[in-house]
Amino acid sequence: MKYAREIMTKDVLTVQPQKSVNDLANLLTTQNINGVPVVDEEGKLMGVVTENDLVFQKKKVHIPTVINILDSFIYLESQERMKKEMAKITGVTVESIYSKDVKTVRPETPIDEIATLMVEENIHTIPVVDDGELVGVIGKRDIIRSHML
Repeated sequence: MKYAREIMTKDVLTVQPQKSVNDLANLLTTQNINGVPVVDEEGKLMGVVTENDLVFQKKKVHIPTVINILDSFIYLESQERMKKEMAKITGVTVESIYSKDVKTVRPETPIDEIATLMVEENIHTIPVVDDGELVGVIGKRDIIRSHML
């Protein structure tokens, strides 16, 4: 059985929330990676930003369905969801588009648990933390590469 510490990338590229979306796109493409952890000025993990977050910005805007009764509009869908989507679509910095609800693993997490988490939660990049400190990152390519080790 192999573990996270054996396949994780230890020299982790990170971004801070104020980085521009254009700079992020450049980083992901030039480094040929699908996501990076977002950290604060002290290096504390805040979340993860991925290619999916950038692709989301290009999606069609879904206008919520409303009905008009007695000069009142009744939304049939969540207005809050619409606000969040619009903020993400129009975001110009990482802070506007990154995922804050991040799944993490520890260095001793077995690869089969990591692969299961990636598949079931549709996760492409998972930070590896040890006592709250970011020590590595695992992407789907790392899981695939583990077949060759």
